Amino acid sequence: MLWTRRHYLEAMGGTLAAALGGPAIAAAQVSSKADSSKLAMPGLFRGRVVAVEHPGCIIQGRYQAEPVQQMMRKGMTDLTGAGGWVDAWRLFVEPGDVVGIKVNPVGQPHVISAAEVVREIIAGLNAAGIKNQDIVVYDRYRDQFIEGGFGKWLPEGVRTSSAVATFDEVQLAIEGYDPDHYMDMALTLSGYDISNLTARRSYAARFITQEVNKLINLPVLKDHQSAGVTLALKNLSHGLVNNVSRSHSSSTLNACGSFIPAVVSMPVIRNKAVLHVLDGVKGLYHGGPGSRPQFVWEHKTLYFATDPVALDHIGWKAIDEKRATMGMKPVAEDRPDKYSTFWSRQPEHVEIAGAMGLGEWNESKIDLRRNRL
Repeated sequence: MLWTRRHYLEAMGGTLAAALGGPAIAAAQVSSKADSSKLAMPGLFRGRVVAVEHPGCIIQGRYQAEPVQQMMRKGMTDLTGAGGWVDAWRLFVEPGDVVGIKVNPVGQPHVISAAEVVREIIAGLNAAGIKNQDIVVYDRYRDQFIEGGFGKWLPEGVRTSSAVATFDEVQLAIEGYDPDHYMDMALTLSGYDISNLTARRSYAARFITQEVNKLINLPVLKDHQSAGVTLALKNLSHGLVNNVSRSHSSSTLNACGSFIPAVVSMPVIRNKAVLHVLDGVKGLYHGGPGSRPQFVWEHKTLYFATDPVALDHIGWKAIDEKRATMGMKPVAEDRPDKYSTFWSRQPEHVEIAGAMGLGEWNESKIDLRRNRL
């Protein structure tokens, strides 16, 4: 039989999905345990994505707190169908939970998780009974977190966490990571022996394995040179484990398509990430993940989902639509230029994640609900 892309995805998805509890998955093996629940991906609302737009949410490049608050409350109630925004948050957390918020500082200073959005997430958690000391705002690299200014405006009592002090191109040290939770894939950086277990494994940060029992994922709307897009799935895969450079170690060695869903399938990630809020007030349509101001645009939209695959499918479309207005090819068809150097981008990680059961890829089954305030 001649194998097509569809056959490959179906076979890979079936093999991977069968292995989410631990056995070998195609070229990857997961060693990780965490209690599952109805909140585990794809969560309470498989295939549902709520988009809330507000024309006044950003003025002269600055987020506006009151419109952002309106967007957050509308998005949460529309996603859940709850009678109010507090009841919406109570579907995801309860007193006694320790809740992490995974921010994204990579596109600083132009496109990063915004203070106004983070504060509204914290306000929602507070309203649902979560005390500030039980909220932990995290990014993997401490120096990027500090440079992004997060520690300056977080409410008093909210804690912060990181896995390591700074970026390391090799990333094989496991201080800050949990040796009991890893994804093992036959992929290493050039020059390392494939039999070296540390070189072929990505270990989960102790933040996600030991510090919190639930996670709110706060990605931003961005293009990415190797992964095509960096949205909900990639904010988790490349923010919660070490040894990620092996997934895109050169302009021609690019394995993001398989690496990202293999990491997110780890039970300690899949079962704890209960809600995804995609900040699309500002977006980046080319040259990511670091942002250049000429490719930043004001999209003025926040997206809400429990399903990261459906969310990323919609976010990917938004980026491609913006690229089309600028006369550019879709990210999957793009070729290198001086701003984006990878030969072949891999946004198919979103489709593969869908085949693995992490969420809904089929656009005909995605329930997109748009609102304009």
